[in-house]
Amino acid sequence: QVQLVESGGGSVQAGDSLRLSCAASGRDLRTYVMAWFRQAPGNKREFVAARTWDGGNMDYADFVKGRFTISRDDAKNTVYLEMNSLKPEDTADYTCAAALRPFGGIPLVQTEYGYWGQGTQVTVSS
Repeated sequence: QVQLVESGGGSVQAGDSLRLSCAASGRDLRTYVMAWFRQAPGNKREFVAARTWDGGNMDYADFVKGRFTISRDDAKNTVYLEMNSLKPEDTADYTCAAALRPFGGIPLVQTEYGYWGQGTQVTVSS
């Protein structure tokens, strides 16, 4: 069982930066892949970024490569999504998710993730 709590969303201007946090609690966190998904109004939820807990594997959606970075603070059991050069099209509800993967591999589809946070809203204005 894993609990996830996001924070850090807000309203910014295009070109600004934001850092989202996902505080995780539960047993054996090292066996989980941690991911960020987002959903804009009227759109389906889409994959943004993910990493294995140890950082050995990471993956990013093409539309955030070079702008977003997923990282982790082991001492705080927190995963971050550093978002730079934000665009209005990045406006969405961002949700943290966890997938049990004791043998590695990063799932890209939301159905593979069994644990979800409540989401945090990011609004980017032009």
